[in-house]
Amino acid sequence: MNFTHLHVHTEYSLLDGSNKIKEYVDRVKELGMDSAAITDHGVMYGVIDFYRAARAAGINPILGCEVYVAPGSRFDREAGSGEDRYYHLVLLAENNQGYSNLMKIVSKGFVEGFYYKPRVDMEVLQQYHSGIIALSACLAGEVQRYLVKGLYDEAKKVAEKYENCFGKGNFFLELQDHGIPEQQMVNPQLVRMSQETGIELVATNDVHYTYAEDAEAHDILLCIQTGKKLSDENRMRYEGGQYYVKSEEEMRKLFSFAGQAIDNTQKIADRCHVEIEFGVTKLPHFEVPQGYDSWTYLNKLCHEGLVKRYPDRHEKLLPKLDYELNVIRKMGYVDYFLIVWDFINYARTHGIPVGPGRGSAAGSLVSYTTGITNIDPIKYNLLFERFLNPERVTMPDIDIDFCYERRSEVIDYVVGKYGKDCVSQIVTFGTLAAKGVIRDVGRVMDLPYSFCDTIAKMIPNELNITIEKALQMNPELRGMYESDENVRTLIDMSKRLEGLPRHTSMHAAGVVISQKAMDEYVPLSRASDGTITTQFIMTTIEELGLLKMDFLGLRTLTVIKDAADLVYKNHGIKIDVNHIDYNDHTDPDAVLIDYNDKKVLGYIGTGKTEGVFQLESAGMKNFMKELKPQSLEDVIAGISLYRPGPMDFIPKYIKGKNERDSITYECKELEPILEPTYGCIVYQEQVMQIVQELAGYTMGQADNIRRAMSKKKQYVIDAERQNFVYGNEEQGIKGCIANGISEQAANKIYDSMVDFAKYAFNKSHAAAYAVVSYQTAYFKYYYPVEFMASLLTSVIDNSSKVIEYVQTCKGMGIDILPPDINQSERNFTAQGGAIRYGLSALKSIGKAMVDQLVAERNARGPFQNLQEFLERISECDLSKRIVESLIKAGALDCLEGNRRQKMMIYTSIMDNISQSKKKMMAGQMSLFDIVDDELKSDFEIKFPKVNEFSKQELLAFEKEVIGLYVSGHPLEEYQNMWKKNITRTSLDFQLNDEDETAVADNAREIIGGIISEVTVKVTKQNSVMAFVTIEDLYGTVEVLVFPKLYEKYRQIIAEDNKVFITGRVTSGGEENAKMICETITLFGDKSSELWIRFENKEEYEEKYPQLLENIKLSNGKDKIVIYLNQEKAKKILPASCNVNADQQFLQKMQALFGENNVRIVS
Repeated sequence: MNFTHLHVHTEYSLLDGSNKIKEYVDRVKELGMDSAAITDHGVMYGVIDFYRAARAAGINPILGCEVYVAPGSRFDREAGSGEDRYYHLVLLAENNQGYSNLMKIVSKGFVEGFYYKPRVDMEVLQQYHSGIIALSACLAGEVQRYLVKGLYDEAKKVAEKYENCFGKGNFFLELQDHGIPEQQMVNPQLVRMSQETGIELVATNDVHYTYAEDAEAHDILLCIQTGKKLSDENRMRYEGGQYYVKSEEEMRKLFSFAGQAIDNTQKIADRCHVEIEFGVTKLPHFEVPQGYDSWTYLNKLCHEGLVKRYPDRHEKLLPKLDYELNVIRKMGYVDYFLIVWDFINYARTHGIPVGPGRGSAAGSLVSYTTGITNIDPIKYNLLFERFLNPERVTMPDIDIDFCYERRSEVIDYVVGKYGKDCVSQIVTFGTLAAKGVIRDVGRVMDLPYSFCDTIAKMIPNELNITIEKALQMNPELRGMYESDENVRTLIDMSKRLEGLPRHTSMHAAGVVISQKAMDEYVPLSRASDGTITTQFIMTTIEELGLLKMDFLGLRTLTVIKDAADLVYKNHGIKIDVNHIDYNDHTDPDAVLIDYNDKKVLGYIGTGKTEGVFQLESAGMKNFMKELKPQSLEDVIAGISLYRPGPMDFIPKYIKGKNERDSITYECKELEPILEPTYGCIVYQEQVMQIVQELAGYTMGQADNIRRAMSKKKQYVIDAERQNFVYGNEEQGIKGCIANGISEQAANKIYDSMVDFAKYAFNKSHAAAYAVVSYQTAYFKYYYPVEFMASLLTSVIDNSSKVIEYVQTCKGMGIDILPPDINQSERNFTAQGGAIRYGLSALKSIGKAMVDQLVAERNARGPFQNLQEFLERISECDLSKRIVESLIKAGALDCLEGNRRQKMMIYTSIMDNISQSKKKMMAGQMSLFDIVDDELKSDFEIKFPKVNEFSKQELLAFEKEVIGLYVSGHPLEEYQNMWKKNITRTSLDFQLNDEDETAVADNAREIIGGIISEVTVKVTKQNSVMAFVTIEDLYGTVEVLVFPKLYEKYRQIIAEDNKVFITGRVTSGGEENAKMICETITLFGDKSSELWIRFENKEEYEEKYPQLLENIKLSNGKDKIVIYLNQEKAKKILPASCNVNADQQFLQKMQALFGENNVRIVS
């Protein structure tokens, strides 16, 4: 073979290439080629995946990129327009020097030259040209652009410019032929140019997909990228279907006039050899104080911490600490621990809340004694080898939770310490997943939404599900695929595009720290917010030996800190959340949390755990009620068990907890290991302890078998059974039988381990998170107002969560007070037994403006009236829109005048103040300036004599500016009837943290509420349908009303109508569930019963005339039910006595017969 593809776009030319790396490599191998290139548009996202796949297949990987070259400087933002903003140029790494330079070139494009595309310029190319071979690219290349314009001489100068840049023999003129007329015109001129300049030719195919038959699927991909449909005329296309991986024969036939151009591809390929180093750590060096090296400094920190945290046991624990330290030293991770300790120490000493631990790091005594973690690994029986296994050398993985508001300060500290060039965040890729790609392809093919939705929902909700797997699992889907041509086409096209990356985003927590500038090791990219990220994903970063940390922002840590601050402010009590398992008495005034407080544990057992970390889902609340935890160990186990798989063991766990006599052990050696979990294997650490104690494994070996079981590596599991039962002298494993355990018992124990180890949880992680769960429960139980205020502040930007927690507060008997300019702070605050709304919850007021308002109030006292308020804050940049929002929200209700009056005059007052300022600046005086203070009020704008807005208007204003109703709710008077007639609330339709909804797909449910929005759409058949938003006490649900039902109910589908809707749930995507309408009923069409209680028959007969008189004045559908207390009898009055039992009639009846004797039953 003498041909190599040198111009190839893979799946990482996002939504432009559908050429999957694995398929591409397989195809090249199949065609008998020994080399292949990757040259994605402007990026190197896929080079490591390609490198590994090619090497595994025996193919020489040529690593490259088709870069965008700016016509002038990469810093210019106006040069050229449209296609002339940049030119294409293919760059290939000839050697390691070239690969290093290629990373720098591509990084510069994003870091310095991004304008529509990541652009470089001649300055960058000249600086980093060494080791790089360049090709003139496609018709978008600079040489070809001039040729298309008929400017041959200019094109020739450009070619010579590139040859001078890269060196003789390192720049090639690129021939392509995809049947495009311009290529037929350009190619002969390139041949002539080659003859005139001596610059050699190279023939390429601009590969964008793997096989010729992929052209249709690729066309669909382009439509997904551009938001078009296949039927659209003016859209991006790759005409001719020639952009696939062609054979050498096809290429030679296509370029029969330039055989040397084909041969040159192989010559270039033979020159290109890059070796990438994996698995060699590249940790940055940590600078230690004078007189220490890294090793002695880590020892100092650990030994001091050991004495501090174990004052009575430090000598006993010293051998364990030294063992861990020696493992860390042997594995080369001393600097790693110092780096982590340093930024965690920075956070702790700067008041930034840090979690007690996360993941397996909590099992390390080194982590605990240095303060990296804050829970005692000895107390909770956590294992170091689960974190760092001396028999399996992998980079330690310490993930850290920080307060989500101040996490960025820690990252800034790390950037400042190690240098901006050495710290970066990490890219991630969103992919075309099974359900999503079916919907995307269906939209592009212009298939009906309901049809695509039905097919997408046939894909099971399973992790890592594929369309192929779904066809095997779901007979109905397979049947439709085999019988319906539309379904077959939709699924076939979707399968070809499934799994392709569709966009980049930034890893939520990942940060990389390197020894040298980051672009020495990885190419850099730019996130949508401008943050610089790596172009390689997290796992690739780790494989390359770079230090990756997860700096996670945990909202709950902020809630705990804010709650503790409010408790101190309101009660003068300082709660210490950091000293969990020890007390060094650094703050004698602080109150330590008792983690065995039976009242707090009992409260968790009530299931009233809304807002309690990890325990607030409906299922977890029910589990806690059933579990009734008696200790923190029970909470740790609860967090570990409540997951798919382990849930099956919950009944056994609870039975063991409640009936200790029912617990049995296969052998006595199991008892000390499983006793804390009532005879159940709950944790991965227990699996490790079992194989160590029963069969004589080392802890390193035990971790290897735990890992094999959790990864379901069956061949390892089968081999280890033999070792576990019978031993293995060569590996130093004694075996169960040698320890006096029967073969039958050993096999039974092994079976139970295999069953559970697939799902078993990391106890270190569960223990750390159980502590956080307990802390939130502690604050909620002892300081409910302060806790709920902090919780509401944490979700202040999420109105649906605010609504949910406001309802929780009401259920707890905590009043929510409206925002008040003289009482509110920036955030929600605890005032007495109530919670005051924070001003920053108002939509149009930024936090900076709120801080100015509060600062002014604190400096000069409460605001007295509207005029004075507007004068005092006129120095702030306070717009009329903000004042309007404050009025509508009720924040100015504390000042004289109702909201309507304030709305009518505030603009005039602000205009007057503005005019006065202008006159003062001009040195002029107004009449207002020369009158006495007593007379000034005569010149102030007076409130007009108008009544307040209606209750409905006031509520609508609150909803507009706050996002929810504060002083009431339009549904309040209907609440009893509403609850009786619905089966679900809007909360049940919202995705939870696990991306699941409480409602099941296709379930028939009833919801009720106010129609807050109606969007009418015309279908392709020219029928009319509607998307209706229903709002209830907790949030909103979107309802689809298809044409026939819209026609039936169009008279009542109007905003502000209160309705009940029966329909089918549609869920299973990445959005909240929706409902497909079946019936709609107005609230008014639902009849109620008005019950009136009389003490006896005599009283009823005496008051009946009065009742009858009022009945005649009210016509409606609601029945009247008479109840006689002494006789225990009831009577329904005839239909002629039906009334309209609205709030007004109810109050009238309560006035006549007593408030406790009249009620509405829906």
